Amino acid sequence: MAASAFSRALETVLAHEGGYVDHPSDPGGATNMGITRRTLADWRGVSPYTDLPKAEVRALARSEAEAIYRARYWDLCRCEEMPVGLDLALFDFAVNSGPFRAVSTLQALVGVARDGIVGPVTLAAVAQRTPKALIEALCRERLGFLERLATFATFGRGWTQRVAAVRAAALAMASSSSTSETKDMTLLQGYKTYIVGALMLVIGALNLAGIDVPGFSGAAGMELIAEGFAIIFLRKGIKAATSRM
Repeated sequence: MAASAFSRALETVLAHEGGYVDHPSDPGGATNMGITRRTLADWRGVSPYTDLPKAEVRALARSEAEAIYRARYWDLCRCEEMPVGLDLALFDFAVNSGPFRAVSTLQALVGVARDGIVGPVTLAAVAQRTPKALIEALCRERLGFLERLATFATFGRGWTQRVAAVRAAALAMASSSSTSETKDMTLLQGYKTYIVGALMLVIGALNLAGIDVPGFSGAAGMELIAEGFAIIFLRKGIKAATSRM
């Protein structure tokens, strides 16, 4: 069974986050699999967060970490609805620097209000852009933000390597998806296109013969026939062009 987009992205994130750490220079404090003590306490409804023992962070199970990542980062950023590759870049940015910053940075890149909430307007604006270009821009902005942090001197090397690795993985995913979509259109959808074109020819011929077809009553027979031929020949043209690539 093929892994889901979330599962693939999570594996990439966890590869960078590692296990339990409690670095004195890290403002996140005790962290396990990238889940901070504060985040875990909030997830479990513990307040103040200091009431959650660090031992609980150390003992964090993979299943609970996965649930947090899905709800608080992947779903919150609506990564499932992002283009392939951009979903990973946005998700990892959100995990590393917070969902609001990741989303608002993406919103600035696509020219919509920076409210940190992914809604229909943001999704529509993203759909108008080339995924690879957005991945490049988002990773560039992300690294620029990290370089301005006071802790960059301590963690900068690791952050830089992480952003570079995520950028490369995201671009590879986007390229693979683009190739797959082209093949799907030309090899799989092509048969459906021929069927639609043939049906239009038949319905057009019936209309010319004075026979009304439900849903097409009053349709101009010659127009349907012309459109049917246009669809079929367009499909053939696409197929021929693709075979020469």
